[in-house]
Amino acid sequence: MIPKFAPGVRLHEDKARSRWIVMAPERMFIPDDTGLEVLRLVDGVRDEAAIVALLAEKFAAPAEEIGADVAEMLRDLIAKGALRE
Repeated sequence: MIPKFAPGVRLHEDKARSRWIVMAPERMFIPDDTGLEVLRLVDGVRDEAAIVALLAEKFAAPAEEIGADVAEMLRDLIAKGALRE
């Protein structure tokens, strides 16, 4: 799966509040630090495996553990309409 932001959805830095948000029509999500690391890699080009590999390398963590968390997060955001496959 190659995740990408749904139409009208984007990752945005809210400089006034010093945080990142996912802006969607009539709603927004505030990702935690872990979620933000994943969302920064969602570019519509990288597939889920590439995102997991980059995070495993960056944090020197087992890809199997990261993969399960990334998969759950991506599916949750797809269900909420923020991402699409």
